Amino acid sequence: MPFNTKLTDELNLLMQFNLMNEQDGIKIHNEAKTETISAAKRLHDKGLITQNDGGYLTDLGRKAAEHTQDLNTILR
Repeated sequence: MPFNTKLTDELNLLMQFNLMNEQDGIKIHNEAKTETISAAKRLHDKGLITQNDGGYLTDLGRKAAEHTQDLNTILR
């Protein structure tokens, strides 16, 4: 299955998490792009982040973010 736009939006959001500090979360504001807001809600529904507007990575979310950031490094 190729990456579609929704999946790419979710991957881009996972790229924003600072894996060096688990205390760093993110907040998606109401003024953010609709795609970003929707991606955060989907990641929350999948159990990857703690809040539907950002928050912190769950254990599964951390693994996903690590893989996402590693893949980004490899493909660059």
